[in-house]
Amino acid sequence: MSKNTVTLHRILATSPAKVFRAFSNEDAYASWLPPYGFVCKVHQMEFKEKGSYKMSFTNFSTGNGHSFGGEFIEIKEATLIKYTDRFDDPNLPGEMITTVRLSKVLCGTELHITQEGIPDAIPVEMCYLGWQESLEKLKKLVEPEIPDA
Repeated sequence: MSKNTVTLHRILATSPAKVFRAFSNEDAYASWLPPYGFVCKVHQMEFKEKGSYKMSFTNFSTGNGHSFGGEFIEIKEATLIKYTDRFDDPNLPGEMITTVRLSKVLCGTELHITQEGIPDAIPVEMCYLGWQESLEKLKKLVEPEIPDA
C-alpha cells in the first residue's frame, strides 16, 4: 500500500453482471458498502457517466457520521466503474478516485479495486480494513443463488 492508495483484489463466485448490479443499485450499494458498525444512506445516485451521487455513513454505536459525494467518471457495463469521492468535512480535503475493474474468469468474477488520493487524516490501513469488510459483505450479497419461490 502506498501512502494514499489502497488496492484490493478478490475472486467472487458469481457473474460480472451481478457484481456490477451491486454497485449500480442504490439499495444494494447501501447494504454492502459501509464497513462493519456503520449504516449507509444513499441520498442521491445517478448511476451513469457524469452522473453524481451523495451518501452518508453513520457510526451505529455513536451516531456520528460523515457525508460524501462525487461523480461517475467512466462506466462500462459489467467491466468498469470509475468515480470520484469528496468528503463534505473540510478536515478531509481533496478528491479520491476509485476504479473498479470486473473480469469474467472460469469460476466467476475477478474484482480489482484501486482507491487513490485518500486524505492524509485517514490512516490507509483503516481504509484498507474498511474495504476488506465491505467486500466480505459484497460477497455475501452476490454469491448466493436464491431461486424464486
